[in-house]
Amino acid sequence: MNIQTQTLTHALSQLFKTKIVSADSEALSLQGGTVANVYLVSGNAESAGGESFPYRIVLKIQKKWERYSDPGSWRREYDLYSSELGATFTDTFRWPVCYHAELNDDETEFQLWLEYVSGVSGLDLTGDMYEQASLELGRYQGKLLAEQPALLQSLTNLSQPDFMKNDYLHYRSWPAVYNYLRSEACEFPQHVRDMLIGLDEHAEEIFSRIEQLPLVLCHRDFWVTNLFYADGTIRLLDWDTSGWGYPGEDLASLLADEADIEHMAEYYKRCIPAYYKGFSEYSDALPAAHCVHEMMLIKFGYRLVDGYLHAEGAEAKSQNLHTLQKIYEMKSV
Repeated sequence: MNIQTQTLTHALSQLFKTKIVSADSEALSLQGGTVANVYLVSGNAESAGGESFPYRIVLKIQKKWERYSDPGSWRREYDLYSSELGATFTDTFRWPVCYHAELNDDETEFQLWLEYVSGVSGLDLTGDMYEQASLELGRYQGKLLAEQPALLQSLTNLSQPDFMKNDYLHYRSWPAVYNYLRSEACEFPQHVRDMLIGLDEHAEEIFSRIEQLPLVLCHRDFWVTNLFYADGTIRLLDWDTSGWGYPGEDLASLLADEADIEHMAEYYKRCIPAYYKGFSEYSDALPAAHCVHEMMLIKFGYRLVDGYLHAEGAEAKSQNLHTLQKIYEMKSV
């Protein structure tokens, strides 16, 4: 790929906190698609003083696209990195440092030059790491709720509180998944079907309870591949869905979004108390009863049904159904 030397040296100057005058580069694709392309750029940089610095830096190129009910999400990371939100993070819970952010002239694409983050991620995360992530998330959200820093009110491009509700209603409106649960052809155990249908029947009451919770700043894509654990710290990637939501939304993603299926119930028992502990260090605004189980169903119930129906191969189908079964078992935890 073609990397602009001037932009690269500017980003590296920010990284090394010294004037970089030249750099060679090699780009390795970390992720590709029609929405975003992410590259690991590496090489050697030379400072104005003649020093040489080996480097690794991440380049994220995001094109304009539209997410259902959240049209501003495509450029949200650019807007947030251009704000003062970074000042709200701590050494133990933060996003990758951004060394340069650039929006093109017609505002259809942006580039972020970001800190390269290494550590344990994905399904390699252990139970202790899940618990630490939950604790740090609770601390962060509780602190922001208690302190209400003025900069939060200046953030104009955030997803709205009804994002989770709209997403659920959108999935529920698909005849293929809605009707399958209620058809004779449905291969799910009856208790799993009853769990999902019961959510639909009681959705109004469930959302009424959720909407009594305080609003907090949610990441809304808080799943294992966006989490990196290193030396007791949590680094959190991909903030394009972030916005105002409810305590527990991010935990629901951590526990149920392509997670470690065999340990879901164990992590459920560990992560919720850890989250409450962290939150309560700053705020007593949370009720004793949480809505994390309901949120898992709201966020992933119909998505897992859809995944089951369109899975390629028996193993993939089984994983979707197995996840629903584990969510069912959590009712008694």
